[in-house]
Amino acid sequence: MTHWRALIVLGTAQFLMVLDTSVMNVSISQLVEDFDTEVTAIQAVITLYSLVMAAFMLIGGRLGDIFGRRRLFLLGLVVYGIGSALTAVAPTLWVLALGWSVIEGLGAAMVLPAMAALVAESYRGRDRAVAYGVIGGLAGAGIAVGPLLGGWVTTYLTWRLVFAGEVVVVAAVLCFRRVIKESPRTGPAPRLDGVGAALAAAGLALGVLGVLQSGTWGWVQPANPPFTVLGFAPTLFVIGAGVLVLAVFLHWERRREAQGAEPLVHLPLLKKPALRSGLMCLLSQNLILLGLFFTIPLYLQVVQGFDAFQTGLRLLPVSVTMLAASVIASRLGRVAGPRRVVRGALVTLAAAIVWLLATIDPDIDDAQFAGAMALLGVGMGLLASQLGNVVQSSVGEEERSEVGGLQFTAQNLGSALGTALIGSLLIGALAHAFTTQVEDDARLSAEARQQTSTALEAGISFVPTDQVTSAAESVGLPPPEVDALTDSYASSQLDGLKAAILATGGITVASFLVTGHLPTGTAGRPKQPGTDERADAADSTG
Repeated sequence: MTHWRALIVLGTAQFLMVLDTSVMNVSISQLVEDFDTEVTAIQAVITLYSLVMAAFMLIGGRLGDIFGRRRLFLLGLVVYGIGSALTAVAPTLWVLALGWSVIEGLGAAMVLPAMAALVAESYRGRDRAVAYGVIGGLAGAGIAVGPLLGGWVTTYLTWRLVFAGEVVVVAAVLCFRRVIKESPRTGPAPRLDGVGAALAAAGLALGVLGVLQSGTWGWVQPANPPFTVLGFAPTLFVIGAGVLVLAVFLHWERRREAQGAEPLVHLPLLKKPALRSGLMCLLSQNLILLGLFFTIPLYLQVVQGFDAFQTGLRLLPVSVTMLAASVIASRLGRVAGPRRVVRGALVTLAAAIVWLLATIDPDIDDAQFAGAMALLGVGMGLLASQLGNVVQSSVGEEERSEVGGLQFTAQNLGSALGTALIGSLLIGALAHAFTTQVEDDARLSAEARQQTSTALEAGISFVPTDQVTSAAESVGLPPPEVDALTDSYASSQLDGLKAAILATGGITVASFLVTGHLPTGTAGRPKQPGTDERADAADSTG
């Protein structure tokens, strides 16, 4: 057991940070009520958390190389604990965003790349594959415990206690810091590329901001933007600016390497096929998972009217099967090969999403919904069992922190895009469906249609139908027209949810395109003493 003590401490950090996000997702309705805000505002807070992590992961990985991975891991935990404490007492939405999205996000950006590198440094060969399977399993455990624990605490006590508890867990981890070992540095410490760091963070932020605001601003025709560009919505221009800044970042990094200076990212790393495929799969995995974990709680809480604990119970099957599959399948990649396992996982996910679409009805079928959730967890668990090991095993020891930064940048960029893009598609589909149904409903008068159209120009939110009923009554519509408007909105909610879930299915299918260079496995090949997973990944890449 002594051999695995470091993994327990390092894995606890992974568990804590996944728990954090899943608690937020299951508490959306309560957060809206507590801060007197809208779903889109909580969506922005959740997206900002992932975006801060994505923007600063590369910097976190490089700081681990400069100051030491163990030292940065511990410092990051302290920062994370401070953010958790501030979140627990947040009096306003802005303080919540500061404590959770910014300070906790920065702490996570310091902890996670160092954690990935320290796991890879602490274990070799078969043990490393098991270690990354356990890390994936602990991520699954965080998703398992988060909805249930967060739901229960949110419903019967307050969500703030979860974040107060995180402070206690951080303190406990720090007490066991001596079990984490790190090899002494050989050679001079690298320097931080400040310009590259600023360009990477700005480019990622602009891109995700554009996607996040697309539901409010509109993609091409302006909906409700703060400004327009040549008469068009600013969305594509903001995204384009992000792409341009990232192109400048790549040029800057190549220039620094050509001059012999230390870049933020050694771009030749991305020429490694196994690493590139692993990173793209990680991005897709988190985009799908966080997109669904933003959408499904809205269906359960807003449409079905369940509280946070009831929502957590209905999300439990996906959490349990993800945990089980990620642990059980940790060795499967050595036999079948990561490529086959990942492709099998994507097929499983696609089937789960089709099943899930069939359950989105006004009256939920709990058995069918639980089955779809369980199958979804199996697919996610299979992915989690392979990708961390593929990414870390594709490079040498000296590149672990940098690749850890790339790994968690991909994951959190996927998380940010998942919440932003799928949330935007949900609101956009809701608005389109509601507008169409109002225009086609013969029960509504021309005056009612005009009033609804005027209200929609100011934007639309995903709210319970009783709020739509109250709004319609407040403007003096007769009861038959109030009922018609409420029915149209309820139907449009389901259309919006199905469109958002269908989009995750499209992303799942498209993800097959980036699996071609994943390792194919080493079954039947004799192993030499000391051979590690890096050799497996390099030699078996197809």
